Amino acid sequence: MTRRSLRDLAPDPKSTTPWGTIESEVLATGLTFPEGVRWHDGALWFSDMHDHRLMRLVPGSEPETIATVPGRPSGIGFLPDGTPLVVSQQDRKVLRVEANGTVEHANLSGLAEWHCNDMFVDGQGRAYVGNYGDDSAPPDAPHPTVLILIEPDGSTRAVASDLWFPNGITVTPDGNTLIVAETRSVPGRLTAFDVGADGDLTGRRVLAEFEGGFPDGLAVDAEGAVWVAFPFGDELVRITPDGVVDTRLSFPSPYAVALGGPSGRELFVATAPNWEPEEAARLRAGAIHRLEVEAPAPAP
Repeated sequence: MTRRSLRDLAPDPKSTTPWGTIESEVLATGLTFPEGVRWHDGALWFSDMHDHRLMRLVPGSEPETIATVPGRPSGIGFLPDGTPLVVSQQDRKVLRVEANGTVEHANLSGLAEWHCNDMFVDGQGRAYVGNYGDDSAPPDAPHPTVLILIEPDGSTRAVASDLWFPNGITVTPDGNTLIVAETRSVPGRLTAFDVGADGDLTGRRVLAEFEGGFPDGLAVDAEGAVWVAFPFGDELVRITPDGVVDTRLSFPSPYAVALGGPSGRELFVATAPNWEPEEAARLRAGAIHRLEVEAPAPAP
């Protein structure tokens, strides 16, 4: 993978997709801060973080609350048997959502240096979880931190270190490469790792850099390209497997993205004009959007 600069590759920050004009459809509104979007089993799952709810949305219907997470829900994934997992940010745990409620799947407080955040769960049920590193906010520099692997049995270990706010996480369709957004590195970047048979990460390298950008949520498509949400740049960006920016879409305050739908060609986008808990809860201006793209989600 080749190291690239977003500024060099796409100097026009508001250029449109080469496929023509794309319009989005609003699927849900009135949310505080939607995050962690995942398409699973005919529905879109997401966390309404500052309302403490794990939610499920069948397009065309109203969102339903699946579970309440007092510690603030974030990343979502699914075990091989379909059991949902959700990050509980403030108590640094991952919860399993069972018929009778949530139970602790893994406690990350011994590894995570601050609140936990996004998560990716692979086909074997291994979960990769990032954390903030500390309680700082820009322009203060953050503390570098680790990426944590949770085995299906709930055991944990750090598999990468010295990451600057590891945020959105995804894995390429062949399962061989993990990509994580380092939101608060300077410049912001996507970092790639080789994934070993045991889930360990090696071969660290920079896939793409973003001058002045804060990459957040990620979604990989069947071609191995990655959609990246830039909430403070009001953009969605698609990056090819060799680190080239081939599409940029102007989009307001996107934090998380997922590919899915019946065709696999629906890009779901979670947006919110404010991320701060009290203001986001007051505004309730978060939303879930849907738009059509060319390359579908990877085959299940």
